[in-house]
Amino acid sequence: MLTRDKTAPLVEQFRRYLRDRRLPVTKQRIAVAEVLLGSEDHPSVDLLRQRLEAKGLHVGTATLYRTVDALVKSGLVLEHDFGDGFRRYEPSTPTVEHAHLVCRRCGGVVEFANERLARMLRMTADEHHFHYERDKVEIHGICAPCRARDLGSAG
Repeated sequence: MLTRDKTAPLVEQFRRYLRDRRLPVTKQRIAVAEVLLGSEDHPSVDLLRQRLEAKGLHVGTATLYRTVDALVKSGLVLEHDFGDGFRRYEPSTPTVEHAHLVCRRCGGVVEFANERLARMLRMTADEHHFHYERDKVEIHGICAPCRARDLGSAG
């Protein structure tokens, strides 16, 4: 989890986003924002619910989904579909551009950055006279712990 010092300005941005659109600024919405904007992984809505409940907070399903949707629309959160049947989310804080390694067994997601890959993607766009705006790189496969479990069960 990110520290409160780092998430507080993002939560305040979300409050302003809600107020500017005359949307309710409720305790539940702010709790969802704090948990999601403080995440260092890629939680699903179900995992967000578990984290909220672990803090003793109950947020209704509709409120949870509407709040996550508002966070995505605000630009503070990115939505991902890694092909495992549900959406996952991550704060869109200004960090190094990164790609994702997605394990098809356990669903784990690892972020990685590679400057050569980033340059190659931009060069490829240029070669095709394509104006580069952004990219989304996902590599799907099996992570090392899952492979190790497979090898362990085979012997």
